Amino acid sequence: MKKIDHIGIAVKDIDVSNALFEKLFGVSPYKFEEVESEGVLTSFFKTDANKIELLAATNQESSIAKFLEKKGEGIHHIAFEVTNINDEVQRLKAEGFVVLNEVPKKGADNKWVVFLHPKTTNGVLIELCQTI
Repeated sequence: MKKIDHIGIAVKDIDVSNALFEKLFGVSPYKFEEVESEGVLTSFFKTDANKIELLAATNQESSIAKFLEKKGEGIHHIAFEVTNINDEVQRLKAEGFVVLNEVPKKGADNKWVVFLHPKTTNGVLIELCQTI
C-alpha cells in the first residue's frame, strides 16, 4: 500500500454537508460524481495532500443508506492507494483478510476499488483503490 488516498464520510444530505465542509476547509468540492451501481452520490474535497469523500445514498437499498440507518453519519471507510489492486487482493486474502468484492469494481474518482470486511480490520471498512 502506497498511502491513504482518502477518508470516506457517510452523510444524510450532501448539500448540507458540502456547505459544512466548505466552511471547514475553506474550499469547494473539486468533484461531484454519482456511482449509480452503488446507489451513491459523492463529492470530493482536497486540502494539500488530503482528500475527503462525502457519500450520500441515492436509494434506500444502497450500502450507504444501510450504514446511515445503522450507525448514523460519520466515517464510513479509509481508502488506501495501491499499485496493483489484483496482486494486493491476493496478498491480503493469503494473510487471512476477508475481501468483500474480489473483482475490482469501478468506483468514484476514476478508481478501481475493492473493500475489506471490517470484521477482519478492527472494525474499519478498508477500501483499496487503484487509478484506472
